[in-house]
Amino acid sequence: MQQEPWVSLEEVAAHLGVSMDTVHRWIRRRRMPAHKAGRLWKFKLSEVDQWVRGNDANELQSGRCQTNQPRRSGPGRK
Repeated sequence: MQQEPWVSLEEVAAHLGVSMDTVHRWIRRRRMPAHKAGRLWKFKLSEVDQWVRGNDANELQSGRCQTNQPRRSGPGRK
């Protein structure tokens, strides 16, 4: 049985079609499955895919994915 390889932040961003900044934000705010190896983030694509399927894609893109942090109010927000 072959083990799944670890992939880099750049590779996971390309896999999902988002920027590396978005991946960093998802790690911080939405508990995206990521593992720190020294200064680098490493991922298993199967874990990332499962995490994406467990969250509504529209919520991920709009930033409305539930977190434990309160939403900030600002212009145009109620």
